[in-house]
Amino acid sequence: MATVDFEPWKEGITFEVAADLEILGWDPRGTLGRADLAAFRTAFDAGIREELAEQDLVTTVAVAVVLRGMRVHEIDSHAQAFRAAGRLAVRHALALAYGRPERRHASARTARGQLRRRRR
Repeated sequence: MATVDFEPWKEGITFEVAADLEILGWDPRGTLGRADLAAFRTAFDAGIREELAEQDLVTTVAVAVVLRGMRVHEIDSHAQAFRAAGRLAVRHALALAYGRPERRHASARTARGQLRRRRR
């Protein structure tokens, strides 16, 4: 859906679109217009910012995120999908940089499932 680079930068979050942004699956004559692509980029940026704001980071956020490529589909692409992709991109970048976070608790579903099995 998207290809991005996370780069060290000054304090805060800077979102940039590469001058040579590659957009796969886009037909200028199709139903997706330039306004749709701009909305997808904005949603992707929002997802990045939301995810970083929700992380329990011990350091100050200082990153530039450069959007290098997008893949779109005439029917299936929408802003909410790009917002989710932005959030996932942050999680992936943090996992690459710092390793996967440890799970803090067993999930409630797992605990309930074990409890149900014991009662039978």
